[in-house]
Amino acid sequence: MNTFFLLIIAIPTVEIYLFIKVGSEIGAFNTILLIFLTAFFGILYARYEGFNTLRAGMSQMVKNELPIYEIISGAALAFAAMLLILPGFATDFLGLLIIFPPTRKLIFKNVSSKKKSNNKNQDFINGEFEDIEDENDRKF
Repeated sequence: MNTFFLLIIAIPTVEIYLFIKVGSEIGAFNTILLIFLTAFFGILYARYEGFNTLRAGMSQMVKNELPIYEIISGAALAFAAMLLILPGFATDFLGLLIIFPPTRKLIFKNVSSKKKSNNKNQDFINGEFEDIEDENDRKF
């Protein structure tokens, strides 16, 4: 819970700092124009990648396979599009990293390897069971 509140404070603080730094270098009008341009082109590219992911998912379904990567990729693209809509340079950078397929695969690989290593620490008990019916339970 504390991490959530820290992010609520930290993300706008970083964005404001970057607005001031970039604005002092290129000017206020150019900074605002750059924010709108990154959002516009980022959304267009997210749409393009979304259609590619949808096409790949359909081809997986035609092959009678479950499109797990495509489903996760589609959710990541929706998150990236949301980050691109938010005004700011740090969120735009993170959104663009998620949109590009090579970096998206790299992120998925790192997250899934961490998840697999966390699952190895759990104890499992394997066993067999047999369903036994009572003679009284049988109805003829």
